Amino acid sequence: MSSRPVTPGAQPLRIALAGGSGLVGSEVIRLCVGREDVRLAAIARAELPLPPGARMEVFVADPANWGEVLEALRPDAVICALGTTWRKAGRDEAAFRAIDQELVLALARAAKAHGVERFVSVSAAGADAHARNFYLRVKGETDSALARISFGRLDVLRPGLLHGKRDGDRRFAERLAIIASPLIDPLLTGPRRAYRSIDAALVARAALQCALRLARGRFMHDNDAIRRAARALPLPLDR
Repeated sequence: MSSRPVTPGAQPLRIALAGGSGLVGSEVIRLCVGREDVRLAAIARAELPLPPGARMEVFVADPANWGEVLEALRPDAVICALGTTWRKAGRDEAAFRAIDQELVLALARAAKAHGVERFVSVSAAGADAHARNFYLRVKGETDSALARISFGRLDVLRPGLLHGKRDGDRRFAERLAIIASPLIDPLLTGPRRAYRSIDAALVARAALQCALRLARGRFMHDNDAIRRAARALPLPLDR
C-alpha cells in the first residue's frame, strides 16, 4: 500500500461530495476525518449526520442551486455518490431516473461549467445503456452521458453488490444475497467477477484515490480496479 505523505506546505485538494447520506458517500466522509491532504465539502438537499471528528462544511441547497454552490466552492474534484433505491423511488421509473440520471448529469454539467476537471461517479456493475434491466440501463445511459461532458479526468466506479449499513432500506432478496455472498462470490469467475460483493468502505477509498489522481482520461473501474485504487490511497499523515 502506498503511504506517500503530503508535501509539507502543499494545499489540500478541494473536493465536493454529493450523496453524502448514502452508503458510499457516508464512507467518504468518514474516510476524510483527520486527512490533511483533502478539504471535503458536502452538497446536499438536507442536513447530514457527521461522524465524530469531522471538520467540513455541508451546503444544504435545492439541486437547482447546486451550480451556485460549486461556483462558490471552486472544488478541484467532485465525487458523485448520488443514487436512490427502487424502493425509495416508490418503484416509479421516472422518480428513479430523476435521481440516478438527471440529478447526476445536472451536477456533472454544473461542475464542468464552473471549471471542475476531475469527476468521480459511483455507478454499478453491469451498467449498460442497452441493458434490458431498467436499473442497469439507466446507470449505463448515465455513464455514457458523463463521458460526453469532456472532463479532464472522469472515473466511473462500477462496484458489485455493496456491503454496508443501509438503515433498513434493503430488499429481502438483496439482504439474502449479502448473507450468501461468502458462498456465492467464489463461484463468480471470469466476466462474472464484476458482480462479486464489495465493501462500501473500499469503494469510498477508491473514489477518494481517483479524485487525487492527476492523470487525464476516462476510466471505468470494476471491482478489481476499485480494490487496486483503494490500496493505492495514501495514508493520512497522522497515522
